[in-house]
Amino acid sequence: MDAVAQALADPIRREILRMLRDRSATAGSIAGAFPVSRPAVSRHLRVLREAGLVRDVQCGREREYRLELGALAEIEAFLRELHAESPWHRRFDALETEVHRVGRQRRMATATPSSNEAKRKKETA
Repeated sequence: MDAVAQALADPIRREILRMLRDRSATAGSIAGAFPVSRPAVSRHLRVLREAGLVRDVQCGREREYRLELGALAEIEAFLRELHAESPWHRRFDALETEVHRVGRQRRMATATPSSNEAKRKKETA
């Protein structure tokens, strides 16, 4: 997962992956789309290949690159885990409900005196 995350950290590599999402492309056509040198693009492609994000196939004298989405599975699972609701979330919601219920009961108890208290006040007056 670390190699995939490091590969995705670079904006040029992310753009290469976007290019390969729709169609496979040769190393030369990929390099032509960026304002960096061909050796720099070659290094980016190597990082993507080693992370398992692209696969290359020799086509004559050129290499054709294709997107490989399987390498993203571990990162996707990690992100789903982070987005999942915590088991504590429901407990905190229940606690909040209980706090509000008890507070409401106390407010009602102090706002309307009980019938016994009202009788005592009348008797002492």
